[in-house]
Amino acid sequence: MTVFNFSAGPAVLPVPVLLKAQSELLNYKGSGQSVLELSHRSTLFENILQETESLLRELLQIPDNYRVLFLQGGATLQFSMLPLNLATAHQRVDFIDTGSWSQKAIQDAGAFVQTNVIASSEADHYRSIPTGPIRSDADYLHITWNNTLEGTTFTNVPQVDVPLVADFSSSILSEPIDVSQFDVIYAGAQKNLGSAGMTLVIIKDDLLQRTPDRLGSYLRYDIHAAHHSLYNTPPTYSIYLTKLVLEWIKEQGFDTVVQRNRRQAASLYAYLDQSAMFSNSVALPDRSRMNIPFSTGQTDLDQQFLQFVERHQLVNLKGHRSVGGMRASLYNAMPTAGVDALITVLQRFEQGER
Repeated sequence: MTVFNFSAGPAVLPVPVLLKAQSELLNYKGSGQSVLELSHRSTLFENILQETESLLRELLQIPDNYRVLFLQGGATLQFSMLPLNLATAHQRVDFIDTGSWSQKAIQDAGAFVQTNVIASSEADHYRSIPTGPIRSDADYLHITWNNTLEGTTFTNVPQVDVPLVADFSSSILSEPIDVSQFDVIYAGAQKNLGSAGMTLVIIKDDLLQRTPDRLGSYLRYDIHAAHHSLYNTPPTYSIYLTKLVLEWIKEQGFDTVVQRNRRQAASLYAYLDQSAMFSNSVALPDRSRMNIPFSTGQTDLDQQFLQFVERHQLVNLKGHRSVGGMRASLYNAMPTAGVDALITVLQRFEQGER
């Protein structure tokens, strides 16, 4: 059965990537071994690691003075690793609070250092990104670039005199970004990069000098950088799948992927904006192209719709339990046919089909 998967993560993967992984599962490059079985010290896996980093550097145009790390623990582990490694001068971190994942990052950092929210959109229920001049004198400023639950995204990079750290988990490689405007970019892989299990960290070289000696080895960015992400056994298969995803993006053309993302999101927003039944409440300038929440405004009717779409092979459209309603995640691997099918089902339901 073919379905269109709108999950916020783990998310849909490109079909060619899955087929390639399937074809190599039992015998990778004539080795007689699966990638799942390869030693992380083997030449075969070290080549996978090097090719993955090379593709990332090419697609994101990562400057030479940044290190690329492939870690475990999800983006959530970074909520603790960041203050432990970087908040070593003032013992203080500033945050722009834009929703659930910002709040979790604030909570975890608060276990180690002082936290300060210098701007927040809580007052309007996180339907927008805070505007106005931003000033910080903390060890770094943390932002969540794309807000998976709330469906908002930054469109302008905050200009501050301290290092800028950004969680790009749900929008990495969906749009061009100027890496040089950030000091740390991190992202869980399970949305746009590959499968759950691997977390990407792109960190400016000079920040590695901040890591204090008292930290345990796995929590130290400088150790992972010195060992090229091979200090311990890395998430080998997740890294391999990321390599395949990056190859797919390069083959498609990064600009082609970006333009498709924009068209697909615009199509869905256009329908929601004219609908008399469904609506999206996010401020127009701050709408995410990756995660689009919507609702009828009635819990029972939302539930009827969710049952209706599943009968039409559209899955994982239920909104997060803390928000309710529906959410369509349109990551890079979502085909246009999936968005078209969703719009058709929205129309049919609104016209009275149940």
